[in-house]
Amino acid sequence: MTIGQRTYQIIEKSDGTDKSSKVFDILIMSLILLNVLSVILESHQSLYDEYQREFMLFEHFSVIIFTIEYISRLFTAHYKYPNKSKLAAVFAFVFSFYGLIDLLAIAPSYLMLIHLDLRFVRILRLFRLFRIFKFGRYNSALYVLIRVIKSRREELILTLFMSCILILFSASLIYFVERDTQPDVFTSITQSMWWAVATLTTVGYGDMYPITPLGDIIASFVAIMGIGLVALPTGIIGTGFIEEISKNKEKKKCTCPKCGNTFHAE
Repeated sequence: MTIGQRTYQIIEKSDGTDKSSKVFDILIMSLILLNVLSVILESHQSLYDEYQREFMLFEHFSVIIFTIEYISRLFTAHYKYPNKSKLAAVFAFVFSFYGLIDLLAIAPSYLMLIHLDLRFVRILRLFRLFRIFKFGRYNSALYVLIRVIKSRREELILTLFMSCILILFSASLIYFVERDTQPDVFTSITQSMWWAVATLTTVGYGDMYPITPLGDIIASFVAIMGIGLVALPTGIIGTGFIEEISKNKEKKKCTCPKCGNTFHAE
C-alpha cells in the first residue's frame, strides 16, 4: 500500500475498523466544535481582551491542522475520483461541496494576514463558522440534509425565483401606493423590499406598515401569499426527506440466498 492510499484511508470517514482513521475523525470533529466555541467566546469583548493571545494561538493551530487536511485531500483526490485524471480529480474535489467548505474554513484566516480594514477583518472572522459544515462529512443527519437539498435543488431554485418576483412586485406596489402618504417611510422600492420580506414571511416587525385603505388591501394579499411562500420550500424539503429515508431503508434490505426471505440489515 502506498503512502497516498494510506493517507486517503485515514482522512476519509472511518467505517469503525481503522483505528487511525477513527482517531483522525474524532480529532477533526473536536477541533470543529472547539472552533465554533472559540468564535462564540471571542464575541465577549472582556474575554477576548484578556485571552487574545490564547485565542490567536488556538486559531493558528486550527488553521495548520485544517490546511494539512485540505492539502492531504488534494493529494489523494484521484483515489476519491478514480475515473478522472489526477488534475481533473483535484479540480473535482476543489469545486465539490466539501471541497469548497474546506477552503472556506481556512481562507479567511490567511486573508486576515493581509492588512485589511478592521470591519472587513471582523466579517472574515465570522466566516470561520463555515467550519461547522465540515461536520456533514462525519454526521449522517447533515449528510442526508445535504443530499435532499442537492436532489431538490431545481425545485428550490424555482421557489427562490418565485419568492424574488413576489418580493419585487409587493415592494413596488406598496411603494407607489404609500409613497405620497408616508414619504419618509416608503422612500424607495429597495427600502420597501424590507417591508415585503417581513410581510411575506409573516414576521411583521411593525417598523413599516401601510396606512391607506388600498395599502391595507395589498398588505392583506401579500400576507396570505406569504403563507404559501413559506409552506412551499418546507413541503419540497419534507418530501425529499421522506424519499431519502425510504431509499436508505431499501438499501438496508437484504435477501437470504437460501430461503429467499427479505430482512433489514443492522
